[in-house]
Amino acid sequence: MLILTCPYCGVTSEETEFHGGGEAHLKREGPGSDDQAFEGYLFHRENPYGVHFERWRHVYGCGKWFHAARDTQTLEVFGTYSAQVTTPPEDLLAVIRDKRPGWQWRDLA
Repeated sequence: MLILTCPYCGVTSEETEFHGGGEAHLKREGPGSDDQAFEGYLFHRENPYGVHFERWRHVYGCGKWFHAARDTQTLEVFGTYSAQVTTPPEDLLAVIRDKRPGWQWRDLA
């Protein structure tokens, strides 16, 4: 079971209090995009074995969306942060690099 902390209201709880919303930091494609770009947005997602950035919503709390960094292999949660940013905070990336030497962030946007 995942234990997440909402970065807005500070509540730490099991994942059942939250709702997963898929991959974080995607470039949203809209009506003005071509078919190939829109197809990529809808259907092509990362599914890594290791560090992954995801969107979560605090459904049974403040109701706000946030991002979480976790390891899909071990279920370790590295941290959570505001959904209002386009890249993870540098301090969180440093925590991940310390725990996973050699890991590199790649910008998905």
